[in-house]
Amino acid sequence: MSNYEVGSIIEGKVTGIKPFGAFVAIDEEKQGLVHISEVAHGFVKDINDVLTVGDEVKVKIMSIDEGTGKVSLSIRATQEAPERPARKPRPSNQGGGGARKPQAQQQKSQQGFNTLEDKLKEWLKQSNEIQADLNKRAKK
Repeated sequence: MSNYEVGSIIEGKVTGIKPFGAFVAIDEEKQGLVHISEVAHGFVKDINDVLTVGDEVKVKIMSIDEGTGKVSLSIRATQEAPERPARKPRPSNQGGGGARKPQAQQQKSQQGFNTLEDKLKEWLKQSNEIQADLNKRAKK
């Protein structure tokens, strides 16, 4: 294995496929494993959808375990990452029409959740309104 260095990009041939990855021969005597997470950019559910035995692939040597001789390879590291679509800006609640929220309420809505204390106040208010409505109906 001394003729290979971590970080080198070489050509190999897929010799076997397992659910967890693909074995790639890098020369007549040595092969390495491309883990399923290193096959392609993005999620790969079934490696058989991407690779087949006999495919010629370009791989990058990620690590070499000198003790066991195991070689970890990556196909993904040899490919340029696809561009991510630009994120759409989120609409802000601060704008023209409507009543302005108090500063504390704006901060809470930006957090994305209400504290238990705030929810309890809200529930008590709703409960009191329901009780008042029931009392009005009972008096009729």
